[in-house]
Amino acid sequence: MQMRLNVAFILVAMTASLGGMSAAWPANDPEERFTGGAPGGRVFIPIPRVTVPHQSDQRAGTIIINTRERRLYYILGSGFAVRYGIGVGRDGFTWSGVKTVTEKREWPDWTPPEQMLRRRPDLPRYMKGGPENPLGARAIYLGSTLYRIHGSNEPETIGQAVSSGCFRLTNSDVIDLYDRVKIGATVIVQH
Repeated sequence: MQMRLNVAFILVAMTASLGGMSAAWPANDPEERFTGGAPGGRVFIPIPRVTVPHQSDQRAGTIIINTRERRLYYILGSGFAVRYGIGVGRDGFTWSGVKTVTEKREWPDWTPPEQMLRRRPDLPRYMKGGPENPLGARAIYLGSTLYRIHGSNEPETIGQAVSSGCFRLTNSDVIDLYDRVKIGATVIVQH
């Protein structure tokens, strides 16, 4: 009986703290500009990385990003691809096109672009790479754009329209992709 009461108390306390988190979320980002509308109080259900059948005329090593599906495909060839869940650009920040991987960095530093600083003057001007950095464990740079495929210290945002145009993966997924992708690889972004 005592154990049931303890478990019930713990569940009530956890529920209350989760409710508090979702209530505090808008206070930290009332216009959802930094998070882009990330699911503040929702339960995080990870999107598994999986090898799937994928017919494509693209060669092995190509990345195909489907923003509607919120999935990234790394083409393996022979009719297969590794599929990752991603966070994509929120409304007004989506884009499509063909880019090339021009650079890769481990635990990248972050310097918010001027466009983002105009929208969010409270952001830091520079943040050293590390677990608290919004670029996460790895970053894959796309051409001469401001956009990257990168990790995230907010795994609950994967599968959501949350960013200012970059593509977010969990840190474990971006490390896996980073180890596979080569400089010069083609990245195709589809709406």
